[in-house]
Amino acid sequence: MTLRRATAAGLIALAAALVPGPQATAAGPGDLPFGSATTVGLHNAYDPGAFSYLAQALDTGTGLIELDAWTDTVTKEWKVSHSNPLGNKNNCVAASTPAQLYGGGANKNLEHCLDDVRVWLGAHPAAGPLVVKLELKGGFAANRGMGPAQLDALIAGHLGSAVLRPADLLAKPGGGAYATLDEAARAGNWPKRSALAGKVLLYVIPGTFEEQNPFDTLHTDVEYGRHLRDLAAAGRIGEAQVFPAVHGAAAGDPRTKYADAGIRPWFAVFDGDASAYVGGGVDPAWYDSRHLLLVMTDAQNVAPAISGTEPTADQARARVTQLASAHASIATSDWRRLPEVQSLVLPRG
Repeated sequence: MTLRRATAAGLIALAAALVPGPQATAAGPGDLPFGSATTVGLHNAYDPGAFSYLAQALDTGTGLIELDAWTDTVTKEWKVSHSNPLGNKNNCVAASTPAQLYGGGANKNLEHCLDDVRVWLGAHPAAGPLVVKLELKGGFAANRGMGPAQLDALIAGHLGSAVLRPADLLAKPGGGAYATLDEAARAGNWPKRSALAGKVLLYVIPGTFEEQNPFDTLHTDVEYGRHLRDLAAAGRIGEAQVFPAVHGAAAGDPRTKYADAGIRPWFAVFDGDASAYVGGGVDPAWYDSRHLLLVMTDAQNVAPAISGTEPTADQARARVTQLASAHASIATSDWRRLPEVQSLVLPRG
């Protein structure tokens, strides 16, 4: 081959390389099923020391906010506070329009926090799905009119059709329904994230006060698990607004701790310390393989520990990526000033 022919051949090859060819299209975050994604969450987002207004926590793009609630059985109000069972201390303002989300008096009841969430989502229709973690600090008080049914009614009244209910996970796309939440999750029945824009999934855990109270023999997780089972048996599962969560990491299937085997398959959400799932002896792949949601708390404490409030963006992003590889559904912390991290959506596993 002459030099001229070789040069011409090289130019033809170069030109061919510069012509755009067919491109493989990578699936975006919206194409991921809800149970196959990893997002980031904010611990105690209601705390006025963290944000002046709850809407500011939502503005970070976070995938989860936590609300701590107490049952005030005298006033029949659900108070939102970290440590005061009889009063509110929070950044909820009872907004009815988007303009009211960033002003007015705070320290409102749980239903008003839910109003703020609803109004914010209405102003950001492409946002979500959002997870709301409810910690019932002292547990339910069903014998005094503040049980699972009353919580369902409150949520339905203030979030309405925005709620992703247990019944929605149970519903088969072609009609009919799965028998339990475990069965539906293991079948991969979680909708795609894009189908859940504007939606809220709420889950409930026992509170720290309740778990330490020797006189409380019926904890929140068991009580709501029974509630779900009984509603399903009565053909009224559509009334349920909340997913009960197994609280605390444990090896194997942690639902076996429930003596009532009938409630075990009604748990599809699990909440425990990230350090237990990463190097702590608990296999997080077990949850992912069954499409069960796994919330890893205190993401900053996984070794080597990083700041719980002010890590660099690179440190926080690396930790979320690590926990996504470790099969977390949501990694939570107090990283309040990192919207670029709070808004991350990664493939799980």
